Amino acid sequence: MAFVSQGVGLGPRGNNGAVCQRTVKASSKATIVMGKKRAPKTKSDSDLIEMEGVVTESLPNAMFRVELENGQTVLTHISGKIRKNFIRILVGDKVQVQISPYDLTKGRITFRSK
Repeated sequence: MAFVSQGVGLGPRGNNGAVCQRTVKASSKATIVMGKKRAPKTKSDSDLIEMEGVVTESLPNAMFRVELENGQTVLTHISGKIRKNFIRILVGDKVQVQISPYDLTKGRITFRSK
């Protein structure tokens, strides 16, 4: 058994009421991670396929049907930054789409150009 301590000060409140002193038991098998919890890993941008296309149909709930350069039709939704900045997407707009390699029929609109 090993003991790991963290904190500053002499007693439970320290000199200035700073950080409390904590002692944590650690077994030889366990690793101790103190601090913030890390967010779960997400898909990196390198996994996504980026293509350009033209919006052919506007659907409810901010969904769009986009025809890609290669002729394939993809069902897409708007990315959060486009939604946050109130960027309007209309039929006929040229857009950049990110497609997951796992489902090639769905995607996300990441950029709009006229």
